[in-house]
Amino acid sequence: MATLPDNPLILVDGSSYLYRAYHASPNLTNSQGEPTGAVFGVVNMLRSLLRQYPHSHVAVIFDAKGKTFRDDMYEQYKANRPPMPDDLRGQIEPLHKIIKAMGLPLLAVEGVEADDVIGTLATQASQAGMPVLISTGDKDMAQLVDEHVTLINTMTNVVMDPEAVREKYGFGPEHMIDYLALMGDKVDNIPGVPGVGDKTATALIANLGGLDDIYANLERIADLGFRGAKSMAKKLTEHKESAYLSHQLATIKLDVELDFTPEQLVKQEPDNDTLVAMYRDLQFRRWLKELDEGDAPEEAVSDEPISQAATIDRSGYQTVLTRDALDSWLEKIREAEVVAVDTETDSLNYMEANLVGISFAVAPGEAAYVPVAHDYLEAPAQLSLDQVLDVLRPWLEDPSAAKVGQNLKYDASVFARHGITLKGIAYDTMLESYVYNSVAGRHDMDSLAERYLQHTCISFEEIAGKGKKQLTFNQIPLEQAAPYAAEDADITLRLHQYLIGKVTSDEKLKTIFECYEMPLVSVLSRMERHGVLIDKDKLATQSEALHTRLIELEREAFEIAGEEFNLSSPKQLQAILFEKMGLPVVKKTPSGSPSTNEEVLQELSLDYPLPARILEYRGLAKLKSTYTDKLPRMINAQTGRVHTSYHQAVTATGRLSSTDPNLQNIPIRNEQGRRIREAFTADADNTILAVDYSQIELRIMAHLSGDKALLEAFREGKDIHAATAAEVMGIRLDEVTSEQRRRAKAINFGLIYGMSAFGLSRQLGIGRHEAQSYMDTYFERYPGVKAYMDRTREQAAEKGYVETIFGRRLYLPEIKSRNGMRRKGAERAAINAPMQGTAADIIKRAMILVDQWIQANAADEARLVMQVHDELVLEVKTSSMSKVESKVRKLMASAADLDVPLIAEAGFGDNWGEAH
Repeated sequence: MATLPDNPLILVDGSSYLYRAYHASPNLTNSQGEPTGAVFGVVNMLRSLLRQYPHSHVAVIFDAKGKTFRDDMYEQYKANRPPMPDDLRGQIEPLHKIIKAMGLPLLAVEGVEADDVIGTLATQASQAGMPVLISTGDKDMAQLVDEHVTLINTMTNVVMDPEAVREKYGFGPEHMIDYLALMGDKVDNIPGVPGVGDKTATALIANLGGLDDIYANLERIADLGFRGAKSMAKKLTEHKESAYLSHQLATIKLDVELDFTPEQLVKQEPDNDTLVAMYRDLQFRRWLKELDEGDAPEEAVSDEPISQAATIDRSGYQTVLTRDALDSWLEKIREAEVVAVDTETDSLNYMEANLVGISFAVAPGEAAYVPVAHDYLEAPAQLSLDQVLDVLRPWLEDPSAAKVGQNLKYDASVFARHGITLKGIAYDTMLESYVYNSVAGRHDMDSLAERYLQHTCISFEEIAGKGKKQLTFNQIPLEQAAPYAAEDADITLRLHQYLIGKVTSDEKLKTIFECYEMPLVSVLSRMERHGVLIDKDKLATQSEALHTRLIELEREAFEIAGEEFNLSSPKQLQAILFEKMGLPVVKKTPSGSPSTNEEVLQELSLDYPLPARILEYRGLAKLKSTYTDKLPRMINAQTGRVHTSYHQAVTATGRLSSTDPNLQNIPIRNEQGRRIREAFTADADNTILAVDYSQIELRIMAHLSGDKALLEAFREGKDIHAATAAEVMGIRLDEVTSEQRRRAKAINFGLIYGMSAFGLSRQLGIGRHEAQSYMDTYFERYPGVKAYMDRTREQAAEKGYVETIFGRRLYLPEIKSRNGMRRKGAERAAINAPMQGTAADIIKRAMILVDQWIQANAADEARLVMQVHDELVLEVKTSSMSKVESKVRKLMASAADLDVPLIAEAGFGDNWGEAH
């Protein structure tokens, strides 16, 4: 991971950030209707840099007006750029005024671009051994990176040193100009070589080197194996002049004549009078307030225009050590409309965590910590756990007393371990942030405090230390523990007050939050704590069988290779596959070595036996280490069960994920994966019931697209894959063979996930043209699907997000990316996300409905034990199976009202494998 230098010379690419802030910031205006968003975005970023590097030299560099030497070199340079928008042009002068008033050098040199000034200063500083941090969003600047020069994009917090450049692009900074020369740049109208995109340019550079090396080895290109390789030498020859012109245009000038040196770029004292006038005029109220009060809060770059949070004042925090103080706080708690509650424990494992203390906040800055189990405190220095829980139990278990927390599922499970059923779980800041924007960043409290409150919380490591010597919370002195714990509750309440308005201002997001995410908290907590029974003897038997098969695969691999080697060593595998056996190099690693990743091995396994053995070996070795060997060690000593952790705020689409163990990744397409499910079993007199949705994402596609043929197929109960085969291949339904159905199934699911003709051809083992023909015919037969996809791409590009049927919003940050690969990836996600997200919404709603019915009518007969993809797994009294199975299927089918039937299919047996 790239690290930031200490006290570097900071060169800010003002021109880059001006445009990025204009497009990224909200449509802010002052009361006169004058646009202010670009000014706010750039100044916010500068303020963040100044806080992070208070002792660094900083300069902001803009493009000067008029032509540059590149216009003389190529008169079409930047000819396609549209004129600057009027609402942006008007923001330049106030921005420049603010930057100067902040005391920062502002540079613009005629005849060259901001890049050239930055490049020259960075080179001078680097040669002098000074660390340089270039703040930019422009990928072209990667050519400047070296041991002294680092890039940071403060809008995304991406840091790039030489290794990070190699990791991202597949080559080092020294080849960035070659990459730009080959690809060209539509925005700057750099011509490049027609037909060369990101993948081709990367393949050429990774295999041959820079532009000179490529032209010296044209005869080698046809054998490189990338798409279009055979005709690429001819294209390069025809457009050689264009390539070298583009190389010149893309090269940042490093020797601009400047009237100043890096050492002279010194910050001056800010002109606060001018800043006050500018902030008042632009109505940046929070910054104006700071200047008026002479106290600037510690804040970080935020994706929000203005958060009204002030500096966090911890002076109002209290430590509750007596019964009178606890009673007094209970009175405050009962009077508050909503209370933030947080537990401090001695473990992150909810099945083992013991309460060490409880914190509350009833208003911003008004918080308390109640210690109950710090090792060094004895009564009466702290209240006992029983005393505290006896006093708080009525409020904790009161469903009408609204509570907010950060990841309250954990706290609910901790309270449950201590005999308290936490009720009144009304809000969760983690989920508020997740529903508001699932891809804005992490949703832990520290990240949210930075993002929305511009506040850095006391970190756990600050009070507990690091590594093996790290203390558990019960060992931490009260003078450190109390402010930390009280701040947790305080920040949670402040975050809630900010985020709940964001969520509830949109009726759809409000529904997702209130009807899907929040009710699920208690459901998941119950599921996790109940756990699932594991047959460790079955797993031991399977581990032994896997071990035997791994030895067989190893022996077969040695025979094919003609020597013994470590199958788990990429380096040894590279030597065997590509040096000894001479297999074609499909892809290279960032360091230039032949890749042996799964994608490469899958492609090679179509023609060669050894890669197929390696793939099987890797898959079985992972099954053995991750499940058959590990699951028995995860059985809880007290319950005899395995207890996973479900995560609501991780995936972009709304799907649940799980860890320790990860239940979502158990393979189902191979026999060994299915056998692992046989080890998930039930108690005596109980049976496992598994209920899943039939082809839910295809049904959602039919609903979203409104395609008549697709709707008809589902409404008539046809086998959708056979129906697709009949449509695409122009035959009768009763003539469809199993192979034709298999191909149609690949098309149906492939299109949902944005698969290309090339991907389909690889999956089916057919030619790309045949695969393309299948896809073309599919869209002819199902024109509604094509129209939906086109419409979704357009809407995503226009809005920056797509929505599920129920209104869950799925943002797509790369939908307007200049990088074609990233933009295409975002377009594929735009098509798939509403389907995946809607499926996630439906299964969540189903879980809530099933759990509500169980709690009210069948608490002694059934328990939800797992949720995996589109499936619910229950442990059911064998004598009640008929009743429960029928009800669960009906409830799941009622979880959404689509234009096609929503079908839930059930199976049951002694274990999950039999039931599924």
